Amino acid sequence: MKVLVRKFLQKESTAGIILMLVTLLALIFSNTFLSEFYNNFLHTPIEFKIGTILDISKPLILWVNDGLMAIFFLLIGLEIKRELILGHLSSLSKIALPGIAAIGGMLVPALIYVAFNYDNEFALRGWAIPTATDIAFALGILSLLGKRVPVSLKIFLMALAIFDDLGAILIIAFFYTSDVSTMSLLMALVCIIVLITMNKMQITLVSTYAFVGVILWVFVLKSGVHATLAGIILAFTIPLNAINEKRKRISPVKSLQHYIHFWVAFYILPIFAFVNAGIDLRSLSLDLIINPVSLGIIFGLFIGKQLGVFFFVYLAVKFKFASLPKGTTWAQIYGVSVLTGIGFTMSLFIDSLAFQDSAMFSYTDKLAILIGSVLSGVLGYLILLKVKSRKRFKN
Repeated sequence: MKVLVRKFLQKESTAGIILMLVTLLALIFSNTFLSEFYNNFLHTPIEFKIGTILDISKPLILWVNDGLMAIFFLLIGLEIKRELILGHLSSLSKIALPGIAAIGGMLVPALIYVAFNYDNEFALRGWAIPTATDIAFALGILSLLGKRVPVSLKIFLMALAIFDDLGAILIIAFFYTSDVSTMSLLMALVCIIVLITMNKMQITLVSTYAFVGVILWVFVLKSGVHATLAGIILAFTIPLNAINEKRKRISPVKSLQHYIHFWVAFYILPIFAFVNAGIDLRSLSLDLIINPVSLGIIFGLFIGKQLGVFFFVYLAVKFKFASLPKGTTWAQIYGVSVLTGIGFTMSLFIDSLAFQDSAMFSYTDKLAILIGSVLSGVLGYLILLKVKSRKRFKN
């Protein structure tokens, strides 16, 4: 198990570095003579049409946010399914602490954001922006600390981030869904029934699920429900374990997860970051940045996440609902709590749903996500760099 965790963290560390570089590249493009080319690139119209049956026309940025991110959510769904059945979330004792911590890490930031924006109905649409945690960045920073932190602490953060992702999925499903098309929903339901039937029949060919999954994505997109949720639904219908035609026991979920993790970490998330993190800073002033939306996001991520996670962990341990991860100290728990304030890609994604045109806030909402995430990452890293474990351990 430790070897698997170490390999996973190595990938996340590299992916986190790539995300930082791509974000910097996006900022360079949007703040130099390349800005016009960058903006035109983001809004390049792309149309997919099949006669009179299907016509989907969107700018490039929405193909990324609605299309490629569905694959990202497919990966999240596969991870959640494996962890719930076989992994770190497979029993009540295992899910208690990260589950409770995740609730605090979503509740407190949301309340802080609402406190800043309670009198602006439109701004309140962004209440969920500071509730997210970017697992690639957070685990990437944690992995840079090497043997300074125990494996149990890394597993705790992984489990907490998974619950965070699950919370984000529910938030998107219930709060960021537009007008619903009943016919499209019914057709999506037919696709789900087909996928479930394939699962019951122990069909192991992943490409078959992918084919039906694409059709499901189209109908979910047309229904008004956010299209990325099709990835989650598809993930939960793919068999965890099955017997193939050669009578060998295989895991379609594990195989698919292993395959798409590389593409998500090194291509999809960097592409998403590039098209969403390009903020024009040339006309910004302190007066523009200090607005309720930006302050709600910054304080929600940097203050709300750490307070919510740490306080709820403290309550869970004090009232004996759970115990601290083996070999960890309260100082390390606090350091990890601070790291959960790295919202970045997930926060940017929710921001794109809440405020479909960030120009109305002069892009200060996106800048606030970067500020809150950077503050959380730097402080969390410094805390964990200085504190010591309760006892010696081996990674």
